[in-house]
Order: sequence, then C-alpha cells, then structure tokens
Amino acid sequence: MLAIVKSTALYGLEGRLVQVEVDVANGLPSFDLVGLPDAAVREARDRVRAALKNSGFDFPAKRITVNLAPADLKKEGPLYDLPIAAGILAATGQIDHLKLLPYVLMGELSLDGTLREISGTLPNVLVAREQNLTEVIVPAQNANEASLVQGVNIYPVTSLNQMDRFLRQENEIKPWQADITTLMTAHHQEYLDMADIRGQEAARRALEVAAAGGHNILMIGSPGTGKTMLARRLPGILPDLSFEEAIEVTKIHSLAGLLKPNYPLVKARPFRAPHHTASTASLVGGGHFPRPGEISLAHLGVLFLDEMPEFRKDALESLRAPLEDGIVTISRVSTTVAYPAQIMLVGACNPCPCGYYGDSQRACSCTPNQIQRYLSRISGPLLDRIDLHLEVPRVAYQELSAKEPGEPSAVIKKRVQAARRRQQERLGLKNTCNARLKPNEVRKYCHLTIDARALLAAAFRQLHLSARAHDRILKVALTIADLAQSEIIEAAHLAEAIQYRNLESKYYLS
Repeated sequence: MLAIVKSTALYGLEGRLVQVEVDVANGLPSFDLVGLPDAAVREARDRVRAALKNSGFDFPAKRITVNLAPADLKKEGPLYDLPIAAGILAATGQIDHLKLLPYVLMGELSLDGTLREISGTLPNVLVAREQNLTEVIVPAQNANEASLVQGVNIYPVTSLNQMDRFLRQENEIKPWQADITTLMTAHHQEYLDMADIRGQEAARRALEVAAAGGHNILMIGSPGTGKTMLARRLPGILPDLSFEEAIEVTKIHSLAGLLKPNYPLVKARPFRAPHHTASTASLVGGGHFPRPGEISLAHLGVLFLDEMPEFRKDALESLRAPLEDGIVTISRVSTTVAYPAQIMLVGACNPCPCGYYGDSQRACSCTPNQIQRYLSRISGPLLDRIDLHLEVPRVAYQELSAKEPGEPSAVIKKRVQAARRRQQERLGLKNTCNARLKPNEVRKYCHLTIDARALLAAAFRQLHLSARAHDRILKVALTIADLAQSEIIEAAHLAEAIQYRNLESKYYLS
C-alpha cells in the first residue's frame, strides 16, 4: 500500500514542500530510502525501525520504499524521521492515511519513540504557510518557535504514541499559541554601557553617528586605547529590533541551530566577533549543504573584526560583496544559496605591527615599509566600503581617573532612535537607515547648502575620492544632519563626515 505524508525541505532560507512517499509491498524485507538524502536522513531507517517497535507498533517484514519527492532536491537533517514513521504506519493501516492529509510533519525520533528538537523549525513552518498549509505537527520543544508564524496551527507532540492518539481523536492537542508581546518584552537583554568609557569623546561621537545611520566603521589606535571596549558597547545604542526584524534574525539562527532553549525569538541585535584565525568559509558560510556563516549570523547586527589586518586576505575580501549588496551568495556545483547579510562592520586594528606608530608616549619600531605592508592587508576596495575611519588615541590619566561616568547608552540610544525615525519617515519604509540608500536615493535626499557643495568639491579633488566614497560621505553627512534634526546638509555636517575619511595619508593606507 502507498501512503503520502507532507514535510518540507530548505534551500538556504527558502524552501519547498516535500512529499514523503512510502510504499510497503510483498517481497524480501528491506528498507530503501531514495530522493537525494544526506547521511542524517539515511540513518532515519534505523531510528524509525527502533522507534516503531519500542512504541508498540508493528514494523512490517516487507519491502519498504521511501521516496522523498521532488527527487532532485537534496534533503538533510533528521526532521524526516516523523513523516517517514507516519508514512509506514499509514501504509500498513495502523493509522488512517486520510487523517494525515491536512498535516505537515517534521521531527526527529528517539529510539523509544519520543520526539526530539530539530533545527530550522521557523523557516520550515514558513515554507508550509507559503504553500497554504496551515496544520503543522512539530516536536513539543519547537512549539514556541514554530508558533511565531502567524496563520498556522501548530500541534506540539512529544511521541509517536501521542500523535497516534491525536489522529484517532483519542487525545486532544490544542494549537499552540505564542504570546508575541511577552516574547518581545520578557528577558530584556543587558548590554554593556557606554558610561563605562572614560574620555574618547570623538570615538563616542563616531559610534553614535555609525549607529544612527547603520554605517561601517574602522577604528585605528595603539593597544589598550579602548577600541574593543567601544565596539562591544555599540549594540547597546542601536535601535531595538522590530518583530519583523526579529523573525529575520531568528530564521538564520534557527537554521544554524543556535537558538537557546526557552528563547525561541532572537530579540537582541546580533554581535558576532570571530577570531582572526577564522577561515573564509566560517565567515561567508559553506559546507556540502551550505550553512550561514558569521556574516549572515550578524544580519541586522554588528560584525566585529578585532585585529582586522591579521585576518586572512581572502576572508577580508569576501566581505566586499555583502557590504555592498547586503546578501551573501554561496555557490556550489549543484546549488547556489543566498543568505541576508545587512550588517554593520566594525573593524579594529593597530596602526603598525608593533602597535605604536603615532603614539604620544611610546616610540614605533617599525619601518615605513612594514607599516605600509601591515595596513595594506585591508585593501583599498574594502576600505572604500567602510564609511567612518576613526583614530582612537591614548586616554590621558586625568580622563581615565575621572569619577564622573560618561554619557550612558540609554541617553545616546534615544538620539539614535530619533534619527532612525527621521530616516524611515523620509523613505516611507520601516526598518531602514541611511547606510542602505541606493545611488538614486542619495541624489534625491541629500540636499546640500552652497557652502557644503563647495566643500565637497574641494574634498573630492584633494582627497582623490572614488565615486563610492563620494556617496558614502553624503550618507554619513545626512546621518549627522538627522542627529542635528536638520532638513538640509550644512557645511559643518559635511566637514564632520569628510574628516571620518581622512586617515589614509597619515597611516599610509591606499
């Protein structure tokens, strides 16, 4: 007898409906699984056999063929355990196959027949909704995550036996409802506070500008000047994620298996800080079945690269396309997968190999050639995509020993949120910022005074700016104007934006 059970398969963050076709026929006992399964799917044969027997069901001593259709789409992960087991039960008449028709099933089976948590539940349920399928059975541990999808009835199941009783209408399972308001407000994320920073007024101002416009920033300074301390406090002044943004971030973290127990929704902006020994694949993503890397895991948050010149050259160059397009594309022979990557890149580096070029208290032991080679590891095209280049000087003792705390993150965050609201009202779009303006939008919204136009023309000639740098200066200047609640970019706003691009000559960057 033939039985068909619905499930899903992911293709990056997108997906397709999968039909698990189970045929049980007379013949020598066998269990064949076809349809481009990976190792985890192939191993489902042993898990399903043991789970059925240990749950009190009959496992047929017949020829069992399971086809995961469409056969040209690769299937991965243990989520097919439950639909395969249900298909065998339906094909052998132990479950009414008509009862299974409305449902999409996903879940990993233990050998005793209980269900285990799976990764990627949220994007898989979204696939079901896109196919107009509104009844989904998932492991009980994934119920909160799955119920984030509106318009779908989620039925949490703990075991094969419970699902069997539910389908026979012997045990009622009510659709699980997530309290979105509670999820968005509970367990408030505690951030490091900018009040801990002593001195560094220029750096604090630059971080505020970067946060207000979503701009990339590179901090250059001697060891111990506070570059890492500043970067780790940046998430605390960024606007809170909206529910739509939280769903986007949660999808990626769910697929990567990074969701914490009892925390089904990622509410805090991601802060990813990979070590400088990270490979290109760990940054971009990859694998036989491509998985998101650090760039995508930092989507709508911060990617912090400490000791930036120490990263591999090819790893740094892999950032160029995502910084421009906001998308990471992973290409393999058999597939091409795209992941979102709208990130704020925050880089930190020393000015030279010894770390003390330009330091006010310690002499540098590096030659000009060594300085040039060290900093040229950050290529010109990559540097051109970083909006703010910031020098972080050594803090004086008087500032460091001051008892008065710096301005707290909560106060700075209010100004940042006000600037973001101006940007969203200007564009008529939610969840946007100046850093994402397209070239035609830069020309449309960046209105300069006569003095500002003259200043920009002079800077373009003297600093030998590229067309990309020209547009990025205008975006930063527009953000500074937004912080000042100005409808037009004045010369002072533009001058501040230009000085954030003026470190190349001092540090031999090209």
